[in-house]
Amino acid sequence: MTVLVINSGSSSIKYQLVNPETGESIASGLVERIGEPEGHIEHNYNGTTTDINEPVPDHGVGLREVIRLFNEVGPNLDEAGIKAVGHRVVQGGKHFDKAAVIDDRVEGLIEELIPLGPLHNPAHLKGIKVARELFDVPNVAVFDTAFFQHLPAEAATYAIDREVADKYQIRRYGAHGTSHQFISRKVTEILGRDDLKQIVLHLGNGASVSAVVNGEAVDTSMGLTPLEGLVMGTRTGDIDPAAVFHLARQAGMSIDELDTLFNKQSGLKGLTGSNDMRSVWEMAHAGNENAIEALEVYIHRLLKYVGSYTAVMGGLDVLTFTAGVGENSWETRKMLLDRLAPFGVKYDADKNMVRSKEPREISTSDSAVTVLVVPTNEELSIAQQAMEVI
Repeated sequence: MTVLVINSGSSSIKYQLVNPETGESIASGLVERIGEPEGHIEHNYNGTTTDINEPVPDHGVGLREVIRLFNEVGPNLDEAGIKAVGHRVVQGGKHFDKAAVIDDRVEGLIEELIPLGPLHNPAHLKGIKVARELFDVPNVAVFDTAFFQHLPAEAATYAIDREVADKYQIRRYGAHGTSHQFISRKVTEILGRDDLKQIVLHLGNGASVSAVVNGEAVDTSMGLTPLEGLVMGTRTGDIDPAAVFHLARQAGMSIDELDTLFNKQSGLKGLTGSNDMRSVWEMAHAGNENAIEALEVYIHRLLKYVGSYTAVMGGLDVLTFTAGVGENSWETRKMLLDRLAPFGVKYDADKNMVRSKEPREISTSDSAVTVLVVPTNEELSIAQQAMEVI
């Protein structure tokens, strides 16, 4: 039994064939530079990578090539027991609190939500429309926002005019929900408890934090869009909204220019010139003052969220690091955990420095909080959620 997971971007398609029961990734690949003169397709199966460099005019051609590669290189989809195609969709708005089998109504609602997800939902729709034509199995939309759909009103509500908020659907939607849901569930399995007060730190180029009590999300750092919250690779995270008014009036910047500045030219990139945490640490070790300050800003923001979410939950049982930076940057973990020492958080320095693809505890036995590093697997999460609704 398998699920084909598709993440369709504006000019790319990432895919993975997953066994939702065992978690095995059977095959994976990427179609990129769709619509450009020189396209590229990569298919990975059984330890072998097949590369094709040829124009890919549109998503339809790309997915047909993917099907051809499955049939010719393997594994044959007819023999792989494919039960569903799971699509990652960033914005589900107020309509979806779980995955949904895609029919015309669901597709229409995803299109209706484009104003809330202008960068992502149109791209997802391209993949959905083609996949519904090509695959004779249920297509399922799995939403990044679904895990946070039922946040308490006190966490989801912005203090602006209610009529404006209702008319334009302005609230905290969150993002990275597939990862936060997967990790928080995994933690309950690891610790054998479902009554936990958890903080999950999804630290990658995009970064977010969630507070989860008894398996239910009660707060998250990303808001109406993925811009709010932590310092990220290229995004500002939290910033006074009046900075927009100031730059528009004083610098003459347009809405599109401000959007680009805040989403693509800020965060670690804006502070150091690089959005790669490894490069930032290298610069910091070399004495680069901008990099040193950037790390302080990054950790300061994390510390504020850990502290506030602990207060929101009335305590903290477990703190979990995940995603590219969270899983692999021992120095970033150390920097935050050292700041949490006054609150009884203790960790094993040697365990913290270990790199592994397996979940692991790095806190000591006398720590006031259990500290874990758990690799995320959003593709597996999508596959499992797809199977839950078909």
